[in-house]
Amino acid sequence: MDTYKVLEIKQSVFEDNDKQANLLREELKKDKTFLLNLMSSPGSGKTTTVLRTIEALKDEMRIGILEADIDSDVDANTVSKTGTKVIQLHTGGMCHLDADMTKQGLLGLGTEDVDFAILENVGNLVCPAEFDTGASKNVMILSVPEGHDKSLKYPLMFSIVDVLLINKMDVIDYFDFNLESVKEHVKKLNPNIKVFPISSKTGEGIDEWANWIRTEVKNWNVN
Repeated sequence: MDTYKVLEIKQSVFEDNDKQANLLREELKKDKTFLLNLMSSPGSGKTTTVLRTIEALKDEMRIGILEADIDSDVDANTVSKTGTKVIQLHTGGMCHLDADMTKQGLLGLGTEDVDFAILENVGNLVCPAEFDTGASKNVMILSVPEGHDKSLKYPLMFSIVDVLLINKMDVIDYFDFNLESVKEHVKKLNPNIKVFPISSKTGEGIDEWANWIRTEVKNWNVN
């Protein structure tokens, strides 16, 4: 005879978060604010990619950035130098953002004058993949130095994103990185995923990436 109960807390937490995320998406849709959830490992080039994205789109859209981190304001300080509207979110030790945290961040940022917002999530490939933030689309960055086997180790992350940015293509000749192998495997995990090889340092592939954003923001405001 069992002497204790087993409570499936994790499942209930996800269910509640999913409801909040869907409500947040509806609010963003109504306000015509497109929110991009950007995820990756630390050091993959998220902030540099954000800066390149701002540079490509700043004359066309009103942009807002939410920088999430366990501590520090290094990334927000970097982005603020571009003149872009930005807010730093401290997660208090949490390794991810959920829908409620994202909503608090958006309230702090203010979306009444933002057409396109980027949420730079906490850097890791585990927790952020499990929580729906309420974003319009999910994107992840895989950098060349990380290796081409990351989709084998962290399949959930690759399966829930709409776009995979393969960053640091400018150094691919110095690493044992099989680009075609990555594309093949992530397409098996996620047949609808878009893959853009880029270099946030040199600007390679940024035009294609920016064009995808333009199309998605336009569709978000029309549909």
